Amino acid sequence: MNIKMGVNVGIVWVCVVLFMAIQAMGVSIAAAPMDQFSENKSIFGKKSIFGKKRSPSRSRPIDYTFKLPIAPTSWPEGNGFAGGILDLGGLQVSQASTFNKVWGVYNGGPDNQGASVYEPTGIPQGFSMLGSYSQPNNKPLFGYVLVAKDVSSSTTNRTLKPPVDYTLVSNTATQDSTLYIWLPIAPNGYKALGHVVTTTQDKPSLNKIMCVRSDLTDQCESSSWIWGSNNLNFYNVRPINRGTQAPGVHVGTFVAQNGGNTNPPSISCLKNLNSISKIMPNKNQIEAILQSYSPFLYLNSAEEYLPSSVNWFFSNGALLYKKGQESNPIPIAQNGTNLPQDPNTDGAYWLDLPTDIANKERVKKGNLQSAESYVHVKPMFGGTFTDIAMWIFYPFNGPGRAKVEFITVKLGRIGEHVGDWEHVTLRVSNLDGKLWQVYFSQHGNGQWIDSSQLEFQNDKRPVVYASLHGHAAYPHAGLVLIGKNGVGAIDDTNKGNNVMDMGKFVLVSADYLGSQIKEPAWLNFFRGWGPHVDYNLDDELKNAEKVLIGKLKDGFEKIIRGLPKEVFGEEGPTGPKAKINWNGDEI
Repeated sequence: MNIKMGVNVGIVWVCVVLFMAIQAMGVSIAAAPMDQFSENKSIFGKKSIFGKKRSPSRSRPIDYTFKLPIAPTSWPEGNGFAGGILDLGGLQVSQASTFNKVWGVYNGGPDNQGASVYEPTGIPQGFSMLGSYSQPNNKPLFGYVLVAKDVSSSTTNRTLKPPVDYTLVSNTATQDSTLYIWLPIAPNGYKALGHVVTTTQDKPSLNKIMCVRSDLTDQCESSSWIWGSNNLNFYNVRPINRGTQAPGVHVGTFVAQNGGNTNPPSISCLKNLNSISKIMPNKNQIEAILQSYSPFLYLNSAEEYLPSSVNWFFSNGALLYKKGQESNPIPIAQNGTNLPQDPNTDGAYWLDLPTDIANKERVKKGNLQSAESYVHVKPMFGGTFTDIAMWIFYPFNGPGRAKVEFITVKLGRIGEHVGDWEHVTLRVSNLDGKLWQVYFSQHGNGQWIDSSQLEFQNDKRPVVYASLHGHAAYPHAGLVLIGKNGVGAIDDTNKGNNVMDMGKFVLVSADYLGSQIKEPAWLNFFRGWGPHVDYNLDDELKNAEKVLIGKLKDGFEKIIRGLPKEVFGEEGPTGPKAKINWNGDEI
């Protein structure tokens, strides 16, 4: 073998070994898991895994339009759900989700893949554009902007008016063309909700876009970053006040800003002046939504602590403790009817496992056959969306693990606690009935994932992965580091044999349906679903550090102590109704 051939063979073997190492770490090259805690970077980012700069290929995920594997075109009869048009109070809105591309750039933005700017097409007769749409190029085209129609009876105080002029926000050039971004100057008493974009320096027609009467608008805030270059940044915007009673409506437009993420942005959101409940799905429609979009939950192949139903937990020896009477716990009645029902989180009561060791160990492991998701349905964005929070109960949360460079460290009792509540939330449009996003809860935080980025089982329903012992929810299998500088707790997910069909559900709450839904007694138990865990954190960390040597110990304790409290699991959590997101947005 000559030297040149030997070098080539050596390179091939390096590639093979590197690929095997990546696979051994549980990383899917097609969809590497990421979240706001993770230091993992997309291997298709600015540099390749060999450190060379990626060539500016013009092929991007944005070149493909995403369509849901299952998108029902008809729903059970009801009020205004999925009717295509909503009346916000003299102003009708509809979703425009087909677009004409105006401009694109092939670098910068998430994963350094650039961004694209569009204007809506196929606008229904009588409706007008409120603004343009933009998204990063690192995911398939999947979005919407609202278009609007004046249906008020007033001839002098119309809900829509054209701008009186435009201000040039910025212009930015690529190899192909220059993008001009125009901000409409609204008449007195009206506000602009988005930009007009052109590829020439000529101002757009004043009839190109409409401004909205101020009482039908709400304050926005810049949210996720779309793209930026030379001090110009594009951001998505959303209502600053979000919750079950908040009237602010997400328009789907973007804002261009010279500088960083400054608030409030130069554009507004819409506001719903009508009853929110009139456009929410009824019980039959909720069931149909869940039949279409309920996820499959995959537990890690090494998971010992499985979910169960709440009533299985109660009927298998779970106990209610009262402060000052710890020696006399009482069994919990079916459905929790003997649990305290006042909305206090004062620590006066808590739940715990059975006292006898054998039964305690059995209950800790859960019972997958009994497991069911507990569904809370709530309006979001002024009732233009329905958020369906699907809660899962685990009798026990197992101990955590950490990663220090290439070493996995068991954290002893750190992370253990009785009672673990986790959830995912489906965000469904009340205009078209489509699943637009799913929220994955992760240790008191989480992430919204567009439907275009989800994994679907058999091209039907979404897939959720629960991390080993901690049960945090992720959209893809793999390993996520919760820390920095190569040190932190790890969430490990894979497609184990234990899977829960979250379509087996109980509808426990939907305030807008009133007496149609009877909440179970356990839902109104606001105290801890487990006791405070008594252990010495210093001792646990010292035991964990025994496997580390030299520089690997440096910074380990500091970083681990700085992790979110939810990762430590020092005490049992409160139930779903005590969470901030019960009446608010997830983030």
